[in-house]
Amino acid sequence: MNYKAKIISYLKQLWENPTVTNILTVAIIAIGVKGLGFYKEIVIASTFGLSELLDTFYIAALVPGFISQVFLSAFKSVFIPNYVAEQKTSKQIGAFQATSFLVTIVTAVLFIFISYLVTDVFLETFFSGHTESYYTLIKLQFRYLVPCILFWGLSSLLAGLLNIHDEFRYSSIYPVLTSIVIIVCLLFFSNTLGEAVLAIGTLIGSILQFLFLLFVAISKKIIHVKSPDFKSENAITMFQQVPAKISSGFLTGLIPVTDQYFAAQLIIGSIAALNYGLRIPAFITTIILLALGNVLLPYFSKLSIDNKEEAFRKLYFILKRLFIALIIVCVLLMSCSEYIIQFFFERDQFTAKDTQIVSDIMCMFLIGIPFTVCGNIIVRFLTSINKNVFMAYISFVTVILNIILDIIFMNYYGILGIDLCTAFLQIFRSLIYLKYTSKQYKLLRSQ
Repeated sequence: MNYKAKIISYLKQLWENPTVTNILTVAIIAIGVKGLGFYKEIVIASTFGLSELLDTFYIAALVPGFISQVFLSAFKSVFIPNYVAEQKTSKQIGAFQATSFLVTIVTAVLFIFISYLVTDVFLETFFSGHTESYYTLIKLQFRYLVPCILFWGLSSLLAGLLNIHDEFRYSSIYPVLTSIVIIVCLLFFSNTLGEAVLAIGTLIGSILQFLFLLFVAISKKIIHVKSPDFKSENAITMFQQVPAKISSGFLTGLIPVTDQYFAAQLIIGSIAALNYGLRIPAFITTIILLALGNVLLPYFSKLSIDNKEEAFRKLYFILKRLFIALIIVCVLLMSCSEYIIQFFFERDQFTAKDTQIVSDIMCMFLIGIPFTVCGNIIVRFLTSINKNVFMAYISFVTVILNIILDIIFMNYYGILGIDLCTAFLQIFRSLIYLKYTSKQYKLLRSQ
């Protein structure tokens, strides 16, 4: 067989591989979803620029977003491998579903209540020294964003169920609803909704996302809720993993919060600049993690139960090729970062000066992308085999380093110093995770 025939045969095998097909499907959908989300950011940039209103919106979204990422997404991560284990062992999936939904609802409601109570303390502690109108804007938007916690939590769990049942199309496309709602609100109801337009659009979008996923899950006959059982073996294992996963997520989630805190100490518009500089790196990262992460977590969960050694080999196969490809993409993007920002954002209130600031920030974020993506793939793998405690320790070290390096680098480089710190931490964390995973593989092979 000649070289060309080998390549064709290899590509044919890849195309016929259901895992690869799922990854490509999610990637294509993610490009469309994130593309519309990116257009949403263009509309927002054109409307508000690097303004006080946008700064206050990002601050108002910090606590709800932090809770969703840390507590509810963390629960989804430990839910998937243990739900897969329940399918293969006890098969009491109705009770397992009921238990998981009940935990999500109670946790979300509790955090909504706590969020309302600590709003003033949070603002006075982390964002002191601003005008009264500044705090009024934050509180106005905060009131609409906090209820999103419940709908984000339920949507996260439903999306996890759809991923387990290989319904990746629906679990990937649902975030588009929030982007559509926000765009519609900005274009047609901006005057009516006033300063709360972004927050209200986000709330309506979160409700529609939940209703969409619920409809799909019911129509696909995936929902089998029965009486909850908190004492089943897999439920107990899941609850045992939750503290470590939440701790890891909590500490990791503190990094963008502390970055925003330090950015708020700089000139007005620094928080918005930080967020705009992250847009394109986040666009790339999110597409890859949606395509790979959503598919690979249930894939590794199923494979590790049947053949754990093969799961490790698949992980290394993916990481090697992914890292090289990302290095090439990031170098190309860094070489034309200013033109990209100018093309997408520079109009109306977004000036040429803003373009220069944001393009420099973007380059700093791009440095860490290969490590961020590969590190997140490793995190999903470790979650699939219930190795969450180690990640909690590393997250703690990372948060401490983030605070120290933010202070040092910010004093020398301003807003760029915060980005430099982020890139350094992404490299550090991914290398530590890789080392730990290699150690686990060696232990497995020695048994």
